[in-house]
Amino acid sequence: MENHSKPGKGNLGPARKPQGGKRRNFNIYWIYGLLLLILLYLQFTGGFGGVDFVKTTWHDVEGMLKRGDVEKIVVVNGDAPDRSAEIFIKPEKIYENDIYEPLRGTGNREGNKHYVLTFISIETFEKDVRMAQQEAKEADTVGQPEAIKKQIMARPDVELVPETRKSFWENGGVSFLFSLLLPVLFIVLLFRMFSRGMSGGGPGGMFNFGKSKAQLYDKDTKVNTTFKDVAGLDEAKEEIMEIVDFLKNPKRYTSLGGKIPKGALLVGPPGTGKTLLAKAVAGEAQVPFFSLSGSDFVEMFVGVGASRVRDLFRMAKEKAPCIIFIDEIDAIGRARGKNTLTGANDERENTLNQLLTEMDGFASNSGVIILAATNRAEILDKALLRAGRFDRQINVDLPEMEERKAIFQVHMKPLKLAADVDVTFLAKQTPGFSGADIANVCNEAALIAARRKKNQVEKQDFLDAVDRIVGGLERRSKIISAAEKKVISYHEAGHATVSWLLQYAHPLVKVTIVPRGKSLGAAWYLPEERQITTVRQMHDEMVATLAGRASEEVVFGEISTGALNDLEKVTKLCYAMVAYYGMNPEVGTLSYYDSTGESEYSFGKPYSEKTSEMIDVEVRRMVADCYAEAKRILMENREKLDKLAGLLIENEVMFREDVERIFGPRPFDEVPETEVLKDNPDNHAD
Repeated sequence: MENHSKPGKGNLGPARKPQGGKRRNFNIYWIYGLLLLILLYLQFTGGFGGVDFVKTTWHDVEGMLKRGDVEKIVVVNGDAPDRSAEIFIKPEKIYENDIYEPLRGTGNREGNKHYVLTFISIETFEKDVRMAQQEAKEADTVGQPEAIKKQIMARPDVELVPETRKSFWENGGVSFLFSLLLPVLFIVLLFRMFSRGMSGGGPGGMFNFGKSKAQLYDKDTKVNTTFKDVAGLDEAKEEIMEIVDFLKNPKRYTSLGGKIPKGALLVGPPGTGKTLLAKAVAGEAQVPFFSLSGSDFVEMFVGVGASRVRDLFRMAKEKAPCIIFIDEIDAIGRARGKNTLTGANDERENTLNQLLTEMDGFASNSGVIILAATNRAEILDKALLRAGRFDRQINVDLPEMEERKAIFQVHMKPLKLAADVDVTFLAKQTPGFSGADIANVCNEAALIAARRKKNQVEKQDFLDAVDRIVGGLERRSKIISAAEKKVISYHEAGHATVSWLLQYAHPLVKVTIVPRGKSLGAAWYLPEERQITTVRQMHDEMVATLAGRASEEVVFGEISTGALNDLEKVTKLCYAMVAYYGMNPEVGTLSYYDSTGESEYSFGKPYSEKTSEMIDVEVRRMVADCYAEAKRILMENREKLDKLAGLLIENEVMFREDVERIFGPRPFDEVPETEVLKDNPDNHAD
C-alpha cells in the first residue's frame, strides 16, 4: 500500500532512503537458479553415485598386475588422442593391501574409486600388460611341480575391454540438459500458474485469493449506460432513481429525520432488464459503483467466500458513499438449512452469514447501498429479505404493450427502417416477450434483411425474425413423405379450426407445416394479455391444444406421436388447475403449491395417497372431456377442416385471412372485458 502523506509539521512522512542507495527487491528466480546449479554440480561431479578415478603410473599398474589385484582394464578411445586405461581393482584386494587405502570408503558407496592411466600407444600398452602378466605367471611357477606349472600358465589373463566415449556434448549433452531442466521448468511454471490462479492474476500471488473480485466503476471508468437507454419499467426506474438521488442529495431526506435505504432487490424473470437497470445506476450515480456476481464469492477453498465479502465491504466503506451491485445473488443467498442432504455448515452458508453481518450487523455501514438482482426470489433466505438489509423489493416484470413499444423504439434506433415498419403492430405481435427477446428480434430482423441483400429493414423481416425466435429456423431440406405431410396438415388445421370457434382460445395469426427447429409444424396465436385467467378460459385453451390429436383421430382413425408437446402442456395445466389453483369441485378449494421452495428438498407430498389418487382421476377426466369436445367440434365442421388442411398441403402456410375466408368472421373478437368474469353455468371444467 502506498503512503501518500506529505512531510511537514506534525507529520514525519515516509522514511527517506540513503542517497546513492537502491532498494533491491528479492527475486524468487534466484532460488530456482541456485537449485539448478546444485543439480548440475551433483551430476557432473559424480554426486549421484558415479565412478571416480585416481591417476596412476605404469610402474604401479605393473605391480598390480603381477600381484593379481586387477579385475579388469577398460581401454577408452584407444585410437583417439585422449586415450586412457581405467584399472578396476578387485573389491576384496582393496582391504587386504594398504596401498589401496585411498580407495577405501569414499563417495556414496564402498570402493567407487579406481585408477586411470594415460598411455601413448595402444599396441605398446597391450604388449606391456601381457608381458607383465606373463612374468607374474612365470614367477609363480618357480619350484612348483609340472602339473601345477601347467595350471598356473593356463590361468586367464585380465580382460582388456575396449570402449569408445564421446565428450559430454557429443554424447547427447543437449538432450541430457533438456531432460534435466524440463522438470525444473515445469515445477516453476506450475508454481507460477498456481499463484496466479489463486490471485486472479493480480498482485499478491497465491495469498491474494481472499480478496474481492468486484469491478469498480468511478469517475475514471464511467459507464455510458443511463436511464434514457432503459425503455419501459417506469415504476422500477422511479424507485432506482430515488436511490441515486439519495446519494446525490442526502440532506434533502436526512433533514426530515429519514434514513437512506440500505438495499434494493430487483426481482423479475430473465431478460427483463435487471442488470441493465444496474448499469444505468452506475452511469447516472456520481459515486463509486462496485459490480460483481454472486458466484464470485464461491470458491473451492474454505473461508474464501466470507473473506471476499469482508474485503468487498472494507473497500466500499473506504469509498463511501457508494453502491454495491450483486448480480444473481441467489448463488449465495439461498435459504439456509433447507437441504438436508448436505448439512447446514457449508461454504455457501458461511458466505451468506458474513454477507448478512456486513449488510446490517453490529458495525456501522453508513453510506453503502446494496443493489442485487435475482429471478428466484422465492428461494432466498428470509434474513436477507428483511427490512434493514433489503428495504425495498422492486419487481421488474415482463413489459406490457406500451412498454414493448418503447423498447422497440430504443433498439430500432441504429437500424435503417423501411416506411412500412409499424412499432405498434410489432408490439402487439410480441406478447410475453422480454426486453432481451425484443432486442434479439431487432437484431435478427437486421441480419435477415442483410442476408436478403436489402438496403432497409422491412416489416416482413421483423415478422420472419419473430417466427425464427419463437419456432426456430426453417428446415425446408428435411424430407417429409406425402402421408406424413397430410397428417401434419390435418393436425395443424385442427388447432386452427377449434381455436377459431372457441370464445376464449387465442386467435390465430399463422399456421405452417414447414419444419422449424425440432417441430414438423407450428401455429402462431396472439394471446390476450390477462392478469388473471378463469376456468372457462383455461378450458378453451386446453380444447384448442388437444384439437391436433383429435383431428388425427377423426380423419385417419389413428393417432401419431406428433402431439407430444400438446399433451405435455395440457397435463401440466390440468394439474395446476386441480392441485394449485383450487379449480376442481371434487378436490376442493385447496392449493398444494409451495411458494417457499421447501418442498424441493422433501421426499413426501403435502397430501395423502387418497388425495393423490383423486387428483389423478380428476385430471384424467378433465383431459378426456376437453378431448371429446375437440372431436365434437371437428366432426361438426369436417368439411371446413378438409378445406383448411387442403390449403395447407398446397401452400404449406396459412394466415388468419385464409381461416376467415373459410369460416367467416370470428364472432368473439369484440367481447366486452366484463363478459370474461360473468358468472354463468358453463364457467367450470366439467
